[in-house]
Amino acid sequence: MILIIDFGSQYNQLIARRVREHHVYCQIEPPDIGLATIKALKPEGIILSGGPASIYEKGSPRVDKGIFDLNIPVLGICYGLQFMIDALGGEVVRSEKREYGFAELQIRRPEGIFTGTERETRCWMSHGDTIGKLPKGFRITASTPNTAVAAAEHPGKRFYGLQFHPEVVHTPEGKKILGNFLFAICDCKKNWTMKSFARDAVEEIRAQVGAGKVILGLSGGVDSSVAAVLLHQAIGWQLTCVFVDNGVLREGEAVKVQEVFKKHFQLNLRFARAKKLFLDRLKNIEDPEKKRKIIGHTFIEVFEKEARRIKGVAFLAQGTLYPDIIESRSAFGGPSAVIKSHHNVGGLPKKMNLKLVEPLKHLFKDEVRLLGKELGMSDELVWRQPFPGPGLAIRIIGDVTEKRLAILCKADVILQDEIRAANLYRKLWQSFAILMKISWPSGPSPATTP
Repeated sequence: MILIIDFGSQYNQLIARRVREHHVYCQIEPPDIGLATIKALKPEGIILSGGPASIYEKGSPRVDKGIFDLNIPVLGICYGLQFMIDALGGEVVRSEKREYGFAELQIRRPEGIFTGTERETRCWMSHGDTIGKLPKGFRITASTPNTAVAAAEHPGKRFYGLQFHPEVVHTPEGKKILGNFLFAICDCKKNWTMKSFARDAVEEIRAQVGAGKVILGLSGGVDSSVAAVLLHQAIGWQLTCVFVDNGVLREGEAVKVQEVFKKHFQLNLRFARAKKLFLDRLKNIEDPEKKRKIIGHTFIEVFEKEARRIKGVAFLAQGTLYPDIIESRSAFGGPSAVIKSHHNVGGLPKKMNLKLVEPLKHLFKDEVRLLGKELGMSDELVWRQPFPGPGLAIRIIGDVTEKRLAILCKADVILQDEIRAANLYRKLWQSFAILMKISWPSGPSPATTP
């Protein structure tokens, strides 16, 4: 595995994605990770991510310098390079000219991490500091017109640094550069696949759960669906899935979930019909944030009620993904730029007193889809577009009524049919209809207006 130290870069998840595209497992950890923990992980290599800080600023993120004494290859990217240079006795200074965007990269030494790359290529820069002095044993391996030390290395100790970002598509040779680090430098093997993940996950679930009972809120979305099928393969009827019909779902959603998961996959599925409860509480509520809170709180209430009917439940399963963990960790004080805090992390009612089972917590969304295919799930399920927890309620501007829900349901069906007919469904992240709150002025109707 490869350990990625998160220094706060907006690209750190992308670094992980690129490593995994090479079928090598990796983990992102904060810089305050202890040296003992790093040794226990036994990484084949360490990648130090970029970040917005300056190394000479007070409070800039730092990892234990002992990583450079572990005889493990280290790749520093942008701020990660600057941390390496500073930690090993070099000097980082403010650039006379900040570099952001494309730069022409001249490879001085087409070997090691640059084996097989073009001698002259483009790269993506984003930095305000630069290397003023290299530590003893380092040498320059690439430059740009504005940055003398665009890349450096200490080949004897297998330390490599890039001032540019190899993980972005704007660096054409980036994939090859990362591949060289993984395989030529770290001697990694291409053995991390969804087949191996599924096999290991089943064993881990069985070891964690034992003979205990597990409950999972099944929404019909990709994450909870894949988690449900994986858990069912691991523990069978020890798993109970609860589907809450909140009344603001897509047309036919409730029936489809029962057909797919109860009849086809033969999951132990409980169906909570709560449409009237949700709609009663949404009556005359127009503010979207209030709708979200009402639906969220009511869902927990209904879910808890169903959970109490199942005797002996000890575990709560969730479809938490890796970005949820990383982003929520940042929201609670971690180094990465905060994107959101996730409802699956830190938002559970403590009174449920259940242990968490999160079998997908180290996967990205595209990997979850691949896992779903590995588990025998259909393309229709695996490639579903995201659907918000508050459902159609927040796609209705204004009051949520049965009549307005019926209109939006029909409109959504028409839209999705057209999107699929145009072969655009998998090319779009999301496509959806919205019911506006429009009051036409007095006078001729819109249909008769020229």
